[in-house]
Amino acid sequence: MTVLKLPKWNMAIGDGEPLLCIAGLNVLEDLDLTLSTAAHLKSVLDGLQLPFVFKASFDKANRSSIKSYRGPGLKDGLAMLAEVKQRFNVPICTDIHEVEQAEPIAAVADLVQIPAFLCRQTDLVVATARATQKAGGLLHVKKGQFLAPWDCRNILSKIAEAAAPDMTILCERGTSFGYNNLIVDMLAFDEMKKLGAPVTIDATHAVQLPGADPRTQGASTGDRRSGVSVIAKASVAAGANGVFLEFHPEPDKALCDGPSCLPLDGAADLFAKLKAIHKAATS
Repeated sequence: MTVLKLPKWNMAIGDGEPLLCIAGLNVLEDLDLTLSTAAHLKSVLDGLQLPFVFKASFDKANRSSIKSYRGPGLKDGLAMLAEVKQRFNVPICTDIHEVEQAEPIAAVADLVQIPAFLCRQTDLVVATARATQKAGGLLHVKKGQFLAPWDCRNILSKIAEAAAPDMTILCERGTSFGYNNLIVDMLAFDEMKKLGAPVTIDATHAVQLPGADPRTQGASTGDRRSGVSVIAKASVAAGANGVFLEFHPEPDKALCDGPSCLPLDGAADLFAKLKAIHKAATS
């Protein structure tokens, strides 16, 4: 399996490397919250000597309801993320939704993330791959909930032909299991790594029950927050090279996906456990 590097940040992801921690907010709300969250997570992960990539979305385009909060948008959102990058000297991960966003996002983000529902959209994948390669970053592609692990071969081939091989991290985020449910196949990590790419686990979204909250008649996700740490720990034990986790100082007041956000004050304990599991699993 290929080890991928971000030389500017002295970071690498793959077998034999430290557990990569992609962590932050589900969506940008305001600058103060963004900076305080980044500061807390940087302090925690620096203390544990784990590589840290700050994650936040500027737009949550895939919403069940038109009334859902989506974020500040491309211009203001990228400005916030650039501020985090400059102030804390950390790499950035954010997601893309439209072809026209590729170059401005790649100019700020070091990991450009392709959402699960868009992982087969050829024009978007090609544009994102080319812009990200030109900027010297890496792609973080979430496996669609409708794909088998080995189907990711086509995603990797598409990126290699459009831009370059060995620039893609695959992300497991759960597989559709009947209606309104997702499961994580622990054997999927090894299957995806056989394709030559490092693999992360998005434990935050893997526990969601899409459209299953009865209080909103299907307009929001069900609540399984307690399962996030379970999925994260099990996945690291099963071979995940990195974790993707979303936090909020007050999850129940988060403007988006609060039911699957973890409380920020629990980050230190969880990351310490994940580091220990990763060490045991790779020793």
